[in-house]
Amino acid sequence: MKKNYFSIVALLGIAAITSALTMSCSDDDNLDPTPDPIPGATTQNPACFLKDKEKLATIYTMKDLDGTGRLYEVNYTADYKLDEALNANISSTMGLLGFVQQHLYDSVPKAPTNSKLSILPGCSAFAAPDPQGSSYQMGRNYDFLHRVKITGTDQYAYVPIAAFIVRTAPAGKKKSISFVDGLNFGYQQGACNNDSTDLSLLIGLPYAALDGINEDGFAIGVLSLNEAPTMQDDSAKKNINTTVAIRLLLDNASTVEEAIALLKQYNMRMYNTDDKHNYHYLMADALGNHAIVEYTRDPNNPEEEFPTRMEVLQHNDTLRCVTNFYVSPTMAGTTDGWGSEHGKTRYWDLRSTLQNHNYALTPEGAMSLLSLVSQERKDDDPTSFTQWSALYNLTSKSVRLALLRDYTRFFEFKVE
Repeated sequence: MKKNYFSIVALLGIAAITSALTMSCSDDDNLDPTPDPIPGATTQNPACFLKDKEKLATIYTMKDLDGTGRLYEVNYTADYKLDEALNANISSTMGLLGFVQQHLYDSVPKAPTNSKLSILPGCSAFAAPDPQGSSYQMGRNYDFLHRVKITGTDQYAYVPIAAFIVRTAPAGKKKSISFVDGLNFGYQQGACNNDSTDLSLLIGLPYAALDGINEDGFAIGVLSLNEAPTMQDDSAKKNINTTVAIRLLLDNASTVEEAIALLKQYNMRMYNTDDKHNYHYLMADALGNHAIVEYTRDPNNPEEEFPTRMEVLQHNDTLRCVTNFYVSPTMAGTTDGWGSEHGKTRYWDLRSTLQNHNYALTPEGAMSLLSLVSQERKDDDPTSFTQWSALYNLTSKSVRLALLRDYTRFFEFKVE
């Protein structure tokens, strides 16, 4: 697969987001008028591309949890058709958006034009038991300074995001709570209850999770890497992309080992917005297991264009934390291998703190560690700025959440 193809996919995929959100109901002759307001809904924003009552009911469960349009909760009760998604060979952002529009929308929007959103996240995560060994935890900072380029200049403007807590309870599968950066779907702070922004794309929320936990205490988070995207190509396997994989695991895996086995059944395709970014996962479970999953280059094939090998790194306390460079020795000489400085300071803060506490932290100590490695906003660094810090208790299946580095105010959630 050639790199110019990736550029086309990126433009089309991200543009689809912009198109879906900015189009008015009158832009498509096949659309019905905006549906009547849902009783008890906390927003009157339209959802022009949805007509099904269950889908609309899902969208309008949305609650503004802090009153600023910064944090929304959605109780997702509609069928998001995971089996169809797993059979759709989704390989990119464009492919995921296409699936949402074709399988979850009731009316498909017209072709998009362009978008100027840049996506370059940087994050930190760790897994550790408490000192008594009575509970297990996973901590995760989601760091990303969303910016848009100011037309006609080389300057960028900061865009505040809307974060989403998404509750799912799919029939025959596992309940979960997951966290979504709304601006990856085009929703900035306050957009979802401004009486004008179209909410249709919220129907794709289950497929945009960046971290989450399920009813059995399995938790996972994804972190970025500066390397060519994973492009596995086993003809005997279906393709899934980065966030569809998270949905697969939250819905089906009880343990780290089950999650690893599930990932091995699919081709991972991690193309997002360009050909310079890859991803790895940290996962942990209520049994105390943890693992880093990376997709690496074949050391026996130096000409390999994209990473294709799935590597699982586990069973060692030094593998309890991860930031934004490869842990695997296989990638030592690559763009974001051990020689990279991408997230290296945060990594050593994580690792040294864990080591100094014998790789066990109280809940207070775990949140303090998230605070230590959180990032302030730096307008010239898109991988800065901690949007949220999530501390998952894998034993109680609960989450404590802090927004924008405010560690004096927490939001509490539990899978139930």
